[in-house]
Amino acid sequence: MAAGGVHQLAQCITCHAWNADLSMVAVCPNNNEVHIYQASPSPTSAWECIHVLQKHDQLVSGIDWAPMSNKIVTSSHDRNSYVWTLEGNEWQPTLVILRLNRAAISVDWSPRENKFAVGSGAMSVCVCYYEEDNNWWVSKLIRKKHHSTVTSVAWHPNNVLLATTSTDCRCRVFSAYVKGVDARRDATTAFGDIKFGEQLIELDLACGWAFGCHWSPSGNSLAFVGHDSTIHFVSDVGPTPRAHSLSLRHLPLRDVLFLSETRLVAGGFDCNPMLFEIDQNGVWEFITFLDEGKGTAVEPISDTLFAAAKGRFKWLGNEVAELNLPSTTHENCILTIAPVISLAEKKAEKPVTRFSTSGMDGRIVVWDMNNLGDVMARLRL
Repeated sequence: MAAGGVHQLAQCITCHAWNADLSMVAVCPNNNEVHIYQASPSPTSAWECIHVLQKHDQLVSGIDWAPMSNKIVTSSHDRNSYVWTLEGNEWQPTLVILRLNRAAISVDWSPRENKFAVGSGAMSVCVCYYEEDNNWWVSKLIRKKHHSTVTSVAWHPNNVLLATTSTDCRCRVFSAYVKGVDARRDATTAFGDIKFGEQLIELDLACGWAFGCHWSPSGNSLAFVGHDSTIHFVSDVGPTPRAHSLSLRHLPLRDVLFLSETRLVAGGFDCNPMLFEIDQNGVWEFITFLDEGKGTAVEPISDTLFAAAKGRFKWLGNEVAELNLPSTTHENCILTIAPVISLAEKKAEKPVTRFSTSGMDGRIVVWDMNNLGDVMARLRL
């Protein structure tokens, strides 16, 4: 499946997020700034940087753009978060005191946009909400549950359950019910009545650091990836969940995204999105790489190691030939996968047919799943 659009925006992109109508995208070019680009509807047209958000002192590690309120939340290694509000033609920041003594690593708006969660290197999660009486953002901490850095956070569609992954190799599900912010009925779940910070599930499935986690649209399934080249699927999330893991022959993954209840994509150090689907027996399986360049054969230029070395270092001679290396659209690790779906499509509960990836090569690549038929046809051949 050919990429729908490739946009070189920086030398490295740590994270990115889209606005409600997909007309703008916010990216961090691996520094303390957030650049907002006007996205062009044409895949071949250049994007224009129209805003630069400068308030953080260190690397911006997480960005999320709330589609309904049009607010941007950022997290940074400077241990702070900002909520950005567009007033006129300027983005105004509001500082959120997280009370952290280590870096803020990841951030995610809740589905109703009345809260957001921040994972940190302080082995804790901040659940932040707005207090109208005092006109500020308040944070409540989930402490003493993680044993290492919280690498990602993901909200359940019910706006109360929160999944996290950590470098202690575990995925957990917590209650993030906040009295006075969430309705009382929201405290009653499949786990019974829940209180803020209560750990509901702990999954010890990976043998390496656990990274990106994501819920399915219904919230019935959860997926996360491990640095040991594994991907884990949890279904019937409740008091007795069912887990299924796949060990891959490829390089580790960094992020994962559900496209529907039966299909998801993941990406990482292979620089190439991977498609997974659930079969008729309810078992997840790897289908294919989505980038057409994957699998291109490497043609040796010589039978000797010396000649191969000459091929890698062009300055050794004019007669050196270039190696025909496998090519992918991304030239370095994929760090973030984001759905490219408008607010109107989301309200209509349409499946995700486009998604974007960004990574250490400074590119944002938009993938169109409507072209998946070509890939599957080649796969059958």
